[in-house]
Amino acid sequence: MYRSHYRTTLPVLASLIGGTAIMSLPAVAQSGLNTTNLQHEVVLDGLDNPWDMAFLDDGTMLFTEKCKGLSVRMADGTVNPLYGVGDTDGYPSNGSDLFCEGQAGMMGVAFDPDFANNRRIYVYSTSNTSEPHTNRLMRFSLSEDFTSVSDRTDIVDDVPYKMAASDHPFGGPGAHNGGRVRFDANGHLFLTTGDTHNGEVPQSPTMMGSKVLRIDTDGNAIADNAPPDGFDDRTYTYGHRNVQGIAFHPVTGQAITAEHGPWHSDEITILQNGGNAGWDPRPNMAGRGDCPDNYCGYSPNQEEGMNRYERAAFMPMTDFDTYPEAMPPIWNNNGWSQGTSSAAFLAGDAWGDWNGAMVVGIMGIGFGGTPIGQRIDVIQFNDDNTDVEDVTEMTLPMETGRFRSVVMGPDGSLYTAIDEGTIYKLTPGG
Repeated sequence: MYRSHYRTTLPVLASLIGGTAIMSLPAVAQSGLNTTNLQHEVVLDGLDNPWDMAFLDDGTMLFTEKCKGLSVRMADGTVNPLYGVGDTDGYPSNGSDLFCEGQAGMMGVAFDPDFANNRRIYVYSTSNTSEPHTNRLMRFSLSEDFTSVSDRTDIVDDVPYKMAASDHPFGGPGAHNGGRVRFDANGHLFLTTGDTHNGEVPQSPTMMGSKVLRIDTDGNAIADNAPPDGFDDRTYTYGHRNVQGIAFHPVTGQAITAEHGPWHSDEITILQNGGNAGWDPRPNMAGRGDCPDNYCGYSPNQEEGMNRYERAAFMPMTDFDTYPEAMPPIWNNNGWSQGTSSAAFLAGDAWGDWNGAMVVGIMGIGFGGTPIGQRIDVIQFNDDNTDVEDVTEMTLPMETGRFRSVVMGPDGSLYTAIDEGTIYKLTPGG
């Protein structure tokens, strides 16, 4: 099965949004064949909004449920609850300060690269410890028998949280937290964050929303982070909207994000140290006037469908006019916004031509005529790994859902969690 996607570079985008007519963009080549016969297995079912997974080499899998907590599935299939959200029953210990609301709750999770020696794991969750509340990256020690955690240390405690409802689509408290936690090959810890429907956050040098943070395992900035003068030195990139996907290219090692668009233009971007992603939804910027509750993120005509390119001209996802040096996206989902979430790179000869390709999970929105589009896309790069050469929709052997997380397992299979409550294992080969 194929889906035609388009790549928008700066000159094309500039010409496209100069007027209101829809213009034809050159299609990305669709030369790659979907030759793999995927088998699927239900790993876990009946979960409460599973959000993320992380693996050890033997198949042991940490997983989070947004409103319940952190658990581990052992290699033999046994599931041990570890740390609950608030007063959730059934966990050996709980974070009394943790809560879920709207899009917020317990989100990303990762094993320390040196877990075998230090037993450390990392979990991102929403906390009411401070006023206003914040999202926090917590570090724990996991017991030798994988039945409990201890030594909670909040290594990042200042990621903004949306406290009150606003006049926007999905405008309740808890919106746009980002939430993915990943290590690169150098052992650097990356955390993605969101704009919380606050127009000031993305370009703010000090508010840690709308950023990709690059830190060590104590929460300190990596020494060669290069944000602009005056920025918090934990900042690797800024000016994002709501990054829920980050993965590292297997050849170049570059961090690559997948990001939700504002009723248009989900984006994939190769990050540049210190780079600006170009999202600036402040009122009275770029020719705009006032916007509902001081946030232009869905403007104009925020509650109704309209031509996505006209919307992009008014409130661009990457505003090159204001920020000509902004990082250009290499993919923009054919101008649609369908909830592009997690990202990973396929690995292993069993994947054939897809070995080394990027996969992104898409959750589907269906707003204002937008195709729902619940799917997993396979994104293949060109020879010098600087651009997208081919995009293919993965033919799935099971029903689709809101693909919140995609993670490569140590067995060479792709694991995916859907909001509806299931974690699947997808294995190539008949």
